[in-house]
Amino acid sequence: MDSLVITISLVFAILASLLVESSAHNHSDDGYTLATATLNPIDACWRKNPKWSTNRQALAHCAVGFGKAALGGKAGAIYVVTSPLDDPVKPKPGTLRFGVIQSKPLWITFARSMVIVLKVELSVNSYKTIDGRGAKVEIANGPCVRMRLVKHVIIHGISIHDCKPGPKEGPDGDAIRVFQSSHIWIDHCFLSRSQDGLIDVISSSTAVTISNNKFTNHDKVILLGHDDKFTGDKVMKVTVAFNYFGPGLIERMPRVRRGYAHVANNRYDKWKMYAIGGSADPIIFSEGNYFVAPDNKNAKEVTKRVGSAAEIKKWKWGTSKDVFLNGAFFVPSGGPAVKPAYAKGEAFPVAPGSLVPSLTASAGPLNCVVGKIC
Repeated sequence: MDSLVITISLVFAILASLLVESSAHNHSDDGYTLATATLNPIDACWRKNPKWSTNRQALAHCAVGFGKAALGGKAGAIYVVTSPLDDPVKPKPGTLRFGVIQSKPLWITFARSMVIVLKVELSVNSYKTIDGRGAKVEIANGPCVRMRLVKHVIIHGISIHDCKPGPKEGPDGDAIRVFQSSHIWIDHCFLSRSQDGLIDVISSSTAVTISNNKFTNHDKVILLGHDDKFTGDKVMKVTVAFNYFGPGLIERMPRVRRGYAHVANNRYDKWKMYAIGGSADPIIFSEGNYFVAPDNKNAKEVTKRVGSAAEIKKWKWGTSKDVFLNGAFFVPSGGPAVKPAYAKGEAFPVAPGSLVPSLTASAGPLNCVVGKIC
């Protein structure tokens, strides 16, 4: 019986390697190649098309999970950022702030690479896409991005790092803060070294997908839920998929309160305290992730719960198809895992954790060149 299982496993491994090798040599009509078999479903939706820059809004069809319906600026015109300058009092046309505060839908792109140092938080209005493809765009060394009481926002392909509070914004210094907002998609961004959190989704926010991002060198990475006493976060539904949680991260990948988090096909490389945590009865389904524990023998557990022993036993935290390396282990609770109640079109195939290194190999901003596959 054991030999039969080994034989079947070898057959599947050989077939998988042949598929990857074959697809890696598939040429597009324009003479460019891409290993399509290793793409996750988001990237497979658009990266194989060398003409991506002539129809940027097509990206809005590519999200998966709870943020699938995020439209961003799909219905609007292209707005091009030509200047990195920031004037919060009288934003000037051609700057990022002028674009994001408009009331009409806009798909915001960048004429060239730039570093934008904001003077106060960038408050993004509804129906906006910030699309960094084709340029190296950084928001850094000052206040960063906020979404408050808005809907349908896409942030794609930019770096947000070294964030700190503005002069009148209190003690926070989040890279991205999502507050009482919905239909949000954050994809292929780089986030690092901010004063508070890298991504906070709080105060009744829901319908959010956080995907294909690269996180490094930070303490509190992703917070889902405002406060243990805030019951409004019961409505929160967040998909965290295809991200690379890289070196120098300590905790909250994510930390969840009250809501539901589907954490799927992410790569975790040696957290310092824990990877996935929560309090106040959240539901967490960890599926097809790749966990490499730190060498510290006291931090091998993937999970951390904050609450009484009696409460913790009831919380529904499940694991499926995950890979655990270097002593990593996940402590489930509350009976069978609760799979995500995705609406039509939101569900996506979750691969076994063993495939995650390939699926997350392109996490973070991509080096996209106009006229070539990305």
